[in-house]
Amino acid sequence: MTIAEGEKDEMDGTPEGGAAADPEDRSLLLVDDDLPFLNRLGRAMEQRGFSVRTAPTIAEAVALATDQAPAYAVLDMRLDDGNGLDVVPVLRNLRNDMRIIMLTGYGNIATAVAAVKAGAVDYLAKPTDADAVEAALLASAGTKPPPPERPMSADRVRWEHIQRVYELCDRNVSETARRLNMHRRTLQRILAKRSPQ
Repeated sequence: MTIAEGEKDEMDGTPEGGAAADPEDRSLLLVDDDLPFLNRLGRAMEQRGFSVRTAPTIAEAVALATDQAPAYAVLDMRLDDGNGLDVVPVLRNLRNDMRIIMLTGYGNIATAVAAVKAGAVDYLAKPTDADAVEAALLASAGTKPPPPERPMSADRVRWEHIQRVYELCDRNVSETARRLNMHRRTLQRILAKRSPQ
């Protein structure tokens, strides 16, 4: 079940092997400019025993973390005021044992590598759910989280890639079609449809 579909009211068990210095410290900073998603994830993580603070911007995230560095952080890659990757070194300087997870709706190998090189411990593609976020945050060092119960379909991955290139081309259909080696009318039909599940 995804966050968008609602969260369970019951608190789930905690995986063993969390890597934060103080296992009792469940402070968590969530950073995402999608406010409905941010609020749903915040409530879901509170139900799982985390002490949650939320921020919709890089500036607010840095201010909150400077005031009190959390044990855990979940950052969206693309924010209104910049890139979530830029926050990772700042958080690492505030607390070097912080476990940081990157979230993005535009999953690809290049951004995953960039996130890990910047200091994140894992990388999750949206849509995701609170169970996957909790598992990634609390996973032991060197362990891999289980594969998602509901991974993105191939159609959804293709759609996400097209949307990403479209945004990078400043929503210019002709330029996007050229870069994707796609006919302009075909691209227009894809852009006019709702996202696949």
